[in-house]
Amino acid sequence: MRIGIDIDDTISDTYEVVVAYAQKYTINELNKEAKLNDIIAQHHSYVAKMHNWNYDEEVNFWQKYYGEIIKNVKPFTFSVETINKLRDEGNKIVIVTARWPEPNWDVNELSRKWLKENNINYDDIVFNAQDKGKVAVEKKLDLLIDDSFQNCKSVADNGIKSFIIQTRINKGLEDKRITRVYSWPDIYNRIKEEKF
Repeated sequence: MRIGIDIDDTISDTYEVVVAYAQKYTINELNKEAKLNDIIAQHHSYVAKMHNWNYDEEVNFWQKYYGEIIKNVKPFTFSVETINKLRDEGNKIVIVTARWPEPNWDVNELSRKWLKENNINYDDIVFNAQDKGKVAVEKKLDLLIDDSFQNCKSVADNGIKSFIIQTRINKGLEDKRITRVYSWPDIYNRIKEEKF
């Protein structure tokens, strides 16, 4: 089986790190209140909405902190073991990330280094995957595991199975074609139960 896996908030705890950096930026650099707006989001623009940033504030945040965030995220419990076990069992692992190029950071190199440092084995990697449905078709994926409802829906629209890993941001968004999962042990169990 060919399994596509997102990095941020799927393999790693990116939300926690992004919010910490965003709070620092909001308080120390924008001199704004540290209030967080409670939101549900279909994609990853949540940080700007949570902090009421305008476009320029959001761009400045990512230019300044994107690389630091990538370096400081940690793998979710059991994500590394599960991904490597799936690969050892003969599945092809394709990392499919929406991480985009940023002028101040070599995002591709930082991401590859992070995967290597955390001993995450994979067969292929796709960066700046803004249309994961298209990538899933091109890479002939059987399954995509992601935290973005928008990405999972795009994959499902192309007739490919998707698992959405539960986060604070996507809770409550539902589509009967998308399987909601809650942990890496749950993901492994569902892959074993599903018929692909």
